[in-house]
Amino acid sequence: MNIVQIRSAERALSVGTWLIVAGAMLYSILTVTPLMAQHTPPGWGWTAPILPLVVDAAVVIVVRLDAVLARLGGHGGRWPVVLRWMTGAMTLALNVADSALKKDLVGVAVHAVAPLLLIVTAETGLAYRRAIAAAQEAQEVRQRAERERAEQAAREREEAAERRAREEREHAAMLAREQREHEARLAREQAEREERARREERERAEARERAEREARERVQREREQAQRERERREREAAERREAERREREAAARREQAERAERERRERAALLAGGPVNEKLPEERARRIVHAAFIEGLPVRAAAELCGWSIGWVSARYQELRDQPTPAGGTRPINGTALAGRA
Repeated sequence: MNIVQIRSAERALSVGTWLIVAGAMLYSILTVTPLMAQHTPPGWGWTAPILPLVVDAAVVIVVRLDAVLARLGGHGGRWPVVLRWMTGAMTLALNVADSALKKDLVGVAVHAVAPLLLIVTAETGLAYRRAIAAAQEAQEVRQRAERERAEQAAREREEAAERRAREEREHAAMLAREQREHEARLAREQAEREERARREERERAEARERAEREARERVQREREQAQRERERREREAAERREAERREREAAARREQAERAERERRERAALLAGGPVNEKLPEERARRIVHAAFIEGLPVRAAAELCGWSIGWVSARYQELRDQPTPAGGTRPINGTALAGRA
């Protein structure tokens, strides 16, 4: 039996089982509904089909899951067996209950046909499915073994063909390699002769180029040496000029510093006299005012030092403020504040 026949038998079993289940469910509902209607309180008669429908739904669940487990080769344990027999017993009891209450043995036998058929079909279908699953698995194992043997034989044939082809390729490659080596040896000898001639020509050309390059380098070195000598002389001259310029600047700074120090001492000497009670000569008074202005003294202090009036000293301060500041000169630190204090 091949896989197609096994699957055909499985389909036939599945269709037949579901036909029996559907017929048994319909017959059970039609049989049990009147019984349930007789034993249901008034007003609740519409619930009569619920119980047979629930019991038959349990039967459907059992049949369906048994089919799946049988196809997978599994086993659900004891509870599926309990559920299967419990639903079968409930269906049988519900179907024969009405006839049994009426003591109708013929009715009990007639109404027991569908439940018993359903129970036996469920058990038989489970056994059939397990047998079919086992047969299918055995068939698949045999087919897998046959495929593996066929693949092994094909691999061996392919390996043999590849081995023969490889040997032929190696032989052809060996002949081609010998031919190439012979041709390469002839070409190498010819190339060596040509290379030797080119090398000799290249050596002669290199000797000429070397002589010309040495001559050019000698001329270039002489030019570079002359250029470096000229640059050295220019750099030394620039350095001398820079040194002279720095010396002049240093002398100018020293002279400026000496002049500033001299002026500071002169201002200090002018301002060291202290207040006077009478006017000093105008020239000396102007010098004192100028020193006081530079030192930032207030107008009143300058007036006390020279003996002149505050107005005259203020006018001299204003003249000094209006004069442009000479380069390197000294201005009062707070000239604006001096005018305010005056």
